[in-house]
Amino acid sequence: MTSRAAHRDPALDEPYDLPPDAPAAFERDGFVHLPRVLAPGTIARYEPEVTGEVIRLNTQHLPLAERGTYGKAFLQVTNLWEHSERVRALVFSRRLAQIAARLLGVRAVRLYHDQALYKEPGGGITPWHADQYYWPLSTDRCCTVWLPLQETPLAMGPLAYARGSHRFSYGRDLPISDESEARLAEALAARRFEDVVEPFALGDAGFHRGWTFHHAGPNGGAEPRRVLTVIYLEADIRVAEPVNDNQVADRAWMPGAEVGEVPDTPRNPVLYDALTP
Repeated sequence: MTSRAAHRDPALDEPYDLPPDAPAAFERDGFVHLPRVLAPGTIARYEPEVTGEVIRLNTQHLPLAERGTYGKAFLQVTNLWEHSERVRALVFSRRLAQIAARLLGVRAVRLYHDQALYKEPGGGITPWHADQYYWPLSTDRCCTVWLPLQETPLAMGPLAYARGSHRFSYGRDLPISDESEARLAEALAARRFEDVVEPFALGDAGFHRGWTFHHAGPNGGAEPRRVLTVIYLEADIRVAEPVNDNQVADRAWMPGAEVGEVPDTPRNPVLYDALTP
């Protein structure tokens, strides 16, 4: 395994007091909403840099009215950690990575990639989907942290999860789209999966599994819904043979790692290992 040390911020590295029932809830429901994962002051130190990099690196310049459903959902910028040392410190947070490892029940996790997802004022829905449709990985030992960089009331479109849907195999062949929204909304409702949506206080974070179906409402607020996500992989996971064109493209996040190999690349450092002090 390779590891890469970033500029350290003690607030990003100290262990989080994970509720004792959180791993079981994560296994049962496919997600957890955790309070006070980062202090508001910590968020305030990093949000301006994340937002600045999103503005600088964003390539979506069409007006909202001229975009399709996916383009209206959010501005998406990936691997900000490669462009900013300050964002790198946040993405490489040992505190966040340790939570991911404990929820997954694994010793160590490595980085897949980060994504900033900024839902503009007036931005539309995020259609129902499961992230792992995009990921050529050998197991389901992977998860995402959804970290809002502001208080996120219901009007701003916080992430919502279908409780227990990580065990539902229908729809795993659907990319995020109008089709996934229509078909999954109908299928999940028919099977009575609870649609769990809650406001996020500043510093709260959600963790969800790769196959957990989730979506978000539109942003009816006056400010962007600013979110940083980080995707974690069990450190010993292997690259799988892609089963769709999107998975072929996603192999770029693990450059040089062949099918059957652990993606031990400079882009995929180990962020937490229980055996490493």
